[in-house]
Amino acid sequence: MSKGIGKEFMEKTKYQYLEEPDRDKGLPQPPLEVEYNPEGIFIELPSIEDIEVKDISLKQAIESRKTTRKYKDIPLTIEELSYLLWCTQGVKRVILNAATLRNVPSAGARHAFETYLYIRKVDGIKPGLYRYLAIEHKLMAVNLDPEVSEKFTISCRNQKFINNNAVTFVWSTSVYRMKWRYGERGYRYIHLDAGHVCQNLYLSAEAIECGVCAMAAFDDDKINELLGLDGENNFVVYLASVGKKNK
Repeated sequence: MSKGIGKEFMEKTKYQYLEEPDRDKGLPQPPLEVEYNPEGIFIELPSIEDIEVKDISLKQAIESRKTTRKYKDIPLTIEELSYLLWCTQGVKRVILNAATLRNVPSAGARHAFETYLYIRKVDGIKPGLYRYLAIEHKLMAVNLDPEVSEKFTISCRNQKFINNNAVTFVWSTSVYRMKWRYGERGYRYIHLDAGHVCQNLYLSAEAIECGVCAMAAFDDDKINELLGLDGENNFVVYLASVGKKNK
């Protein structure tokens, strides 16, 4: 592999090298979320209107936010998890089945992410891997096998705090959702969008006395395989560990 692959990527995704995107060719856009088995195991999440969190100012949230790798041995409530999911990928409105408006910005309102969760300690939810269905605002079980804990830790390069947190957020991309409009340059926007999502997690976590640690160190192939992603059309981009702050 070329040692200059990063420089080549930045060069070849400049506008002057881009081909006409599929949107401009009149090709149909991809679905707003990846299809799932309607016969799966689902968990309805509390409505955001029914959730109360501590009232803190934006200034306080920004100034208090810091990366946290040590957590109290206290579970999150399902209401707190619902709140974090809503703040990071919650769908406020679906527009003519063509776009979603959410609580984070996204290039062209493409919102090319799917959210997976490795849940360890959330009241009322069995530990395991889940997927957040943002449009429906509910969880779907992906893998509840007890062995998934070790496999997930290995896929995260054995980072110790993975096993003392409450939940790990995993953001994967359905890349064609972005490429359909922006072509190869869409890969740039996916990584920018990931930053928007994770920052919302950091800030919203302050209202429920939680800390966050963003993670880019993971084994791409292992974690994609664990989540059932092909690694090409759908693949993991970013992770973040969440738990009650150990002050």
